[in-house]
Amino acid sequence: MTLSNGLPQKEFNDLLGNVREFRDEIVTPNVIDWERTRTFPSDAISSASNLGLLGMEIPPEMGGLGLSFSQKLKVLDTFSEVSMPYAFSLVNSHNVAARLARHGSANQRERYLSDLISGKKLGSTALTEPSAGSDFSAISAHATPVDGGWNLTGEKAWITNAAASNVIVAYIQTEQGSRAKGIASFLLDGTSEEFERVAPYDLTGSHAIGTGGFRLNNYFAPHSDLLAPPGEGFAAALATINEARTYVATMCCAMVEASLREAVQYAGDRETFGRPIIEHQGLSWQLAKVANQLEAARALTEKAILVIENGDTNSAILPAAHAKKFATELAEPALAACAQAMGANGLREERLIGHRLTAARVANYVDGSTEIMTDRIAKSLSATYSPSS
Repeated sequence: MTLSNGLPQKEFNDLLGNVREFRDEIVTPNVIDWERTRTFPSDAISSASNLGLLGMEIPPEMGGLGLSFSQKLKVLDTFSEVSMPYAFSLVNSHNVAARLARHGSANQRERYLSDLISGKKLGSTALTEPSAGSDFSAISAHATPVDGGWNLTGEKAWITNAAASNVIVAYIQTEQGSRAKGIASFLLDGTSEEFERVAPYDLTGSHAIGTGGFRLNNYFAPHSDLLAPPGEGFAAALATINEARTYVATMCCAMVEASLREAVQYAGDRETFGRPIIEHQGLSWQLAKVANQLEAARALTEKAILVIENGDTNSAILPAAHAKKFATELAEPALAACAQAMGANGLREERLIGHRLTAARVANYVDGSTEIMTDRIAKSLSATYSPSS
């Protein structure tokens, strides 16, 4: 499976209209309650399958919609205007299905793909551990060869959808001390007795991500559940990381744009000293700064999207890093400026700016922290900006 050219524009516009209706009916009315009750909305995520959204990029002949990468990001933008955590959970389950469609065996696709696309099962990708985050090659969860397969032991942490996922792509070390060279990936069954789910983490403003972990207690994985063999797992994990960094960037842009629209409308309606507050230079210039930075973030994100859709993974590394670093660093101060423009009303729960602020903090960590993005850019300086380049 390769990246799709996507739906015809009219057909995609119709889909996007349906996505907005679904969002406004299922997501928007429940965002605040999900946080108040610390609920992972697995049913709301599964119900997105009614629009085919759990198979967005998967070809129609495999049961998906066949969206292009840029079309998928527009869907995620639509949800992120209201709840980035919901969008992030949705796309992470979708990504497991997409990985199976791209790289799974016929047996693996037959067993799991239909249930993932239909929402009967949710997916997770498990890389990080309690002591291994940005340094992914330092994972210690271990796989030992046994008759008929592998014995898996260890713990995974900070896993999106871990609250309820039952199809998990887990990255496991097969040769201690070998770092990236020994990493393989396996398909795990979250209903197995040897799979011990850890209680979901209480992440302020982001319970809809369902972040948690699990322990593998002598978990038996048959050879048929090996997805990427030893030595190929690390590369497989990195193969789609540029896509993930780019969609996190566009989610941040969507949150900022939604808040900016609210702030501009409020500032146009609210009057002080006989005129709308948007006519006061101190306020209008603050919002103008947000708009200017938003346009820059969108431009960086569009550049990354273009490179990714051209299919050049290596060339996408730097554009994706620039987009994620800029958009995630922009989001928090931009959202705060929008809230400030609305005065105390900007803090009202129903305006969702506070919800977006906590989600923006999460965005700084997922799929490579801001520091990792900065380091990636720094290491490219000589090659990119030397006099001979």
